Amino acid sequence: GEQTITNACAWGSICNAGAGMGKFVPDAYGVARWAIYVRPDSRIQRPEDLANVPIAVGMRAGSHFNVPYRLEAYLPLDQIKTVNVGGFGARLQALLEGEVEAASLLDPQISMAEELGLRCVIANTFKTLWWVDERYDRAILDRFFRVLQRAEEDLTRDPASCLPLWRYSIPPEFQNRSWDYSRFDPGERFHYEPLPRAEFEEIVRQVERWGLDDYMQEKSFDALVLPVRA
Repeated sequence: GEQTITNACAWGSICNAGAGMGKFVPDAYGVARWAIYVRPDSRIQRPEDLANVPIAVGMRAGSHFNVPYRLEAYLPLDQIKTVNVGGFGARLQALLEGEVEAASLLDPQISMAEELGLRCVIANTFKTLWWVDERYDRAILDRFFRVLQRAEEDLTRDPASCLPLWRYSIPPEFQNRSWDYSRFDPGERFHYEPLPRAEFEEIVRQVERWGLDDYMQEKSFDALVLPVRA
């Protein structure tokens, strides 16, 4: 029941901090994949075809925030529709069973969708951040990031040896299938460098435009960021 070190999309981490749920850490960020998939026989071919189509998301998470962020280049906001289906394997399962026409996916579901023969309509990347209880021991956090940096170096040096570890992230409803992990993408990559303050400001502006700032009590960088250890 205690908050430890939580990784989420940059929008979500900042919104959570703004809602009084700890602080976001500016020291490092991840870069993760995102995509919208449809079934192979779908009439949807281009991002523009998603106008007024409910897209399966996990509310207020990376699969949700990415939809307006990426689709607004193709559609007006009032034609971008989302439906809360949940996280992990729920969106992929709903797409396969025909409950939704399109689903917003992250890894490893993107690699799973490819192996299942589903079709990608739009894809991109997004940044993730870590957020913690503001009382968290900064020295432990520093050590945690150093471990992630070593893991990133291992992944870069020998990705093939790391890919089988995806078996620990396969949703329970898909565990009975034999997956070819050698074809999976390495997934989120770790960058031990600060998130630019200008990106924080842009994230807050976007969240306000989408009307997803309703739980945020505070929006200033200095109030939401975990202070550097003295």
